[in-house]
Amino acid sequence: MFLDADNIFLPKDFLKNLLYRFKKRNLGSASFPIYPNGKRVDTFVYWIYNLWVKLSQRFLPHATNGVLVKREVHQKMGGFDEKIKIAEDHEYVRRAKKYGKFGFIKIKPVLTSSRRLDKDGRIKTYLRYILAGTWMFFFGPIKSDIFKYRFDFIEK
Repeated sequence: MFLDADNIFLPKDFLKNLLYRFKKRNLGSASFPIYPNGKRVDTFVYWIYNLWVKLSQRFLPHATNGVLVKREVHQKMGGFDEKIKIAEDHEYVRRAKKYGKFGFIKIKPVLTSSRRLDKDGRIKTYLRYILAGTWMFFFGPIKSDIFKYRFDFIEK
């Protein structure tokens, strides 16, 4: 399992419930709902995002802030591509799908920090995510710093 450092709360019995559903559906990789600890608009935007991930899981996998993957799938695909600058988790599950079924597992959501939204601004951040997703759809993984996305973001 890979979890972003931005995740700040896991629901009770999260791992137990996730693993049960993962095994029951015979998945090779999976993601699950996330919600920010921010404003109502953030909850709404993430609700739309989670709905999109659920609806597109069979043809265009997405994973943000958390991925569950079988060890053999991770090993066959060679892990994460460290040259990717943004949306590396989306690219990861799209490659993983070649080695095993991907699924979006509906469980109680993980709570993630809204610090990036607060610091960089909601419109800028959401627009960056939409543009990155569009870029990936048409051109593939983002290996240049075109979106100026920082992984080393530290809250002060």
